[in-house]
Amino acid sequence: MKTHEELLDVVNDRGEVINTLPRSVIHGNPALMHRVVHVLVFNEQGKLLLQKRSMNKDVAPGKWDTSVGGHVDAGETILEAVHREMEEELGITTCGPEFLYTYIHSNPYETELVYTHSCIHAGEIKFHQGEIDEVRYWGFGEIKENIGKGIFSDNFEHEIETFLKFKER
Repeated sequence: MKTHEELLDVVNDRGEVINTLPRSVIHGNPALMHRVVHVLVFNEQGKLLLQKRSMNKDVAPGKWDTSVGGHVDAGETILEAVHREMEEELGITTCGPEFLYTYIHSNPYETELVYTHSCIHAGEIKFHQGEIDEVRYWGFGEIKENIGKGIFSDNFEHEIETFLKFKER
């Protein structure tokens, strides 16, 4: 259990830091945008790894979500956060992430400036059992069939929509 509260940088829409506040102040206030990283982890067959969020999570408990997702800690670089989150959540240390795009995700609870990366991983997945209940690879047909049915987090539905538009370019 963490002994101190996580500090996050509040940023503008260009990702420039304008303040640093505790997570508890930022979450619940969508006016305070903070940075997060997502990593889309694919297998060699092109299927996308999704994680089923623990029922203990404060955001989207029990929902299927992006392969890796997490806050960028105050003072941390985007790439440092990508590598830390991949290792913490899935035990991946050998995947070379490639930057894809950035976008703003906002809901009544929070506003995030998302930095999305991708990688192909063929090795073992050792997921963090306190945060994740299950992981598995999904084909794009299966993902598209289940959008809007309440099994994915709103963050993931925004992510996959953004990814599919990005791939069409």
